[in-house]
Amino acid sequence: MILSLQQGLAQDGFKVSLVKLCHWFEMPRRTVYYRSTKAPPKVQEHFVKPIKAMIEENPSFGYRTVAHLLGFNKNTVQRVFQLKGWQVRKRPVGFRPRIQALPSVAKAPDERWATDLCRVWTGRDGWASLALVIDCYSRELLGWHLSRSGRSKTAEAALEQALIARYGCLGTRSC
Repeated sequence: MILSLQQGLAQDGFKVSLVKLCHWFEMPRRTVYYRSTKAPPKVQEHFVKPIKAMIEENPSFGYRTVAHLLGFNKNTVQRVFQLKGWQVRKRPVGFRPRIQALPSVAKAPDERWATDLCRVWTGRDGWASLALVIDCYSRELLGWHLSRSGRSKTAEAALEQALIARYGCLGTRSC
C-alpha cells in the first residue's frame, strides 16, 4: 500500500521518501518490506481418506472420537478437520430467548403474586413438596401448602389459602 502510494506520488512529480511516508502514516518500515515466508499448511492424504470415511459413516463424531477409533493423534485429526472445513462448532446449550427480558416490578399490593414449588426433607417421612404464594410488592407470604406428592393440587391448595387469607373467600362472588 505504501509502495504503491509512493509510486503514484512519483508519477505526479512528487518525490517522497519511504521513511517520510511511514512516519506520516505511523507505520513501521519493516511492515512495508515484510514478506511472509510461511508456506500454506499441507494436508497429508493418508490421514484424510480414513478420517473422511469415518465422518461420512458417523457424522456426529467429533475429532476426539475419530482420532481414538482410528488410532491417530487427536491434534493431527483436529488439524485435518480445520483445514478441510469439517470442524463442527459446539451447539449452544438450552433455548434462546424469544423476547427481550424486562424486569417486572409490582407497583402496588395484590398487583402480582408469584408461586414457587420446592422439595423439603422432612426427616422420617422423606421428601415433601412445599408450595408458596407471595405478593411481589410487599414480599409477604400469602399462602402455603405442604404435601407428600408434588401434584398440581398442592399449588392449588396454596393459592386457595392465599385467596382466603387476603380476601376472606374464594372466587369472585362477594363474601
